Amino acid sequence: MQIARVIGTVVATCKDAELEGLKMLLLQAASPSGDAEGSYVVAADSVGAGLGDVVLYASGSSARQTTQTKDRPVDAVVMAIIDMIDEGGASRYRKLEDN
Repeated sequence: MQIARVIGTVVATCKDAELEGLKMLLLQAASPSGDAEGSYVVAADSVGAGLGDVVLYASGSSARQTTQTKDRPVDAVVMAIIDMIDEGGASRYRKLEDN
């Protein structure tokens, strides 16, 4: 699993039938403090994440293990919205109530 921040959505009206009904999100890799930094990935959303959320996502064959993505041609899936990250007993990230 990897940490990322949702920085946008991806809309494709013309797509493979196996992708119908999947919400696609644009993610940017994030540090444990939730700051977006690094590479981008498009991921199917299985948990209702939204813009600005810090999430956990899986890629590769693991991306096809959720109920929504099983046997679908996806390479990345958002599978959790992070509420908090502690590192060494110190809080690194805490979700704001208005996110």
